[in-house]
Amino acid sequence: MAEIAQSVGEGGVNRDADVRTVQSLLNAHATTLDIAPLAVDGKPGAALTAAIRRCQTRLLDIDAGDGLIDPGGRTLQALNGVESAPATAQISGAAWWQANQARFPNSVDLSDLDASFRGKAAAFIDALRQAGAEVDVRSTRRHKIRAHLMHYSWKVAKGVIRATDVPAVPDCAIVWDHGSDARSRQGAQEMVDEIDVVFQPSLFSQHIPGLAVDLTITWSGAITVKDATGAAVTLSSPSDGSNPALHKLGASYGVIKLPTDPPHWSVDGH
Repeated sequence: MAEIAQSVGEGGVNRDADVRTVQSLLNAHATTLDIAPLAVDGKPGAALTAAIRRCQTRLLDIDAGDGLIDPGGRTLQALNGVESAPATAQISGAAWWQANQARFPNSVDLSDLDASFRGKAAAFIDALRQAGAEVDVRSTRRHKIRAHLMHYSWKVAKGVIRATDVPAVPDCAIVWDHGSDARSRQGAQEMVDEIDVVFQPSLFSQHIPGLAVDLTITWSGAITVKDATGAAVTLSSPSDGSNPALHKLGASYGVIKLPTDPPHWSVDGH
């Protein structure tokens, strides 16, 4: 664990060696803190003070940090990745999701789809229901920050990306880095479990502009459904969304199946 002998930052002693230590620690968290890397030159100044305050705001949940790091203090502990240092209000995990997810709502309402896709999806669903199929609309328009959270919680949990490399987004105060890779992955996995993510979510899904819909479609036996031209189409086994005849039926309405994502249909299959 990196140590300093005397205080660094606003009003600090600012020994050259201590300043270099703090500059290096802050640079290690530059992505998480959303700061430009500092020159490791041992010189205090406005950029160093601002970075320390940013650290105190992001990792310690302090509204107005003092810009000063003391030997053995909470800010230094946070930069060293001490487990108790990050603020529980911002650290990723089940508690964060439960406290914050309502700020980034998704929709299951067809009326929230983009006008260019809404009628196509509604007509496709109506045709299926009239033929006796069960259609559950699971998701329509998706909040872009929710998509970001879904995407990166999966990638961190699975070890695809390190927590320190997750980009920050405005209006979403979350700390992905728990101080160690193992704890960071555990926090992200808690998010995955809370969101109930099964397949890796796309960061740039057609759900965000309202051009996609997630559907669970099932039926019993064989049913006859009218396609967009009014022609009768028989759907038999498999009696779910994996049926190729169902995919062709959807395409006639302009609702295209993404085969690699079981519930996902969109304007272009992406």
